[in-house]
Amino acid sequence: MNDTDKKIINLLSMAQKAGKLVSGEFAVEKYIQAGKAKLLLIAADASENTKKQYKDMSDTYGVQTYYVLTKNDLGTTIGKNIRVAVALADNGFIKALLKLINSKAEI
Repeated sequence: MNDTDKKIINLLSMAQKAGKLVSGEFAVEKYIQAGKAKLLLIAADASENTKKQYKDMSDTYGVQTYYVLTKNDLGTTIGKNIRVAVALADNGFIKALLKLINSKAEI
C-alpha cells in the first residue's frame, strides 16, 4: 500500500465518522437513486459483473465513479466487513479524495 492509498483510507475513515459516507449494497443503491450521491468508489478487486452494475447505475444518475483500494480495505477503513462500494455527497471530502485519486493516476 502506497502513501496515496493511506491518505485515501484516512479521508474515507473521517467521512464515515462524520456521517458523510454510505456503504452497503442496498444503502449505496438507494443513495444513488435518490440523487444524493456525487461520488461512488468501487473496490478495484470487485467482480466485473459488480463493477458493471455499479458503473451502469452511476452513469444513469450522473455520479462520478472511480476504482480504488480493495474490498477488504474499503470495509476495514470504515469499521465494517468487506465493502464493494461506498458513496459520498459531501463536496469537501469529494474534492480531497479526487485530488488524491487523480494524483495517483498520474504516477
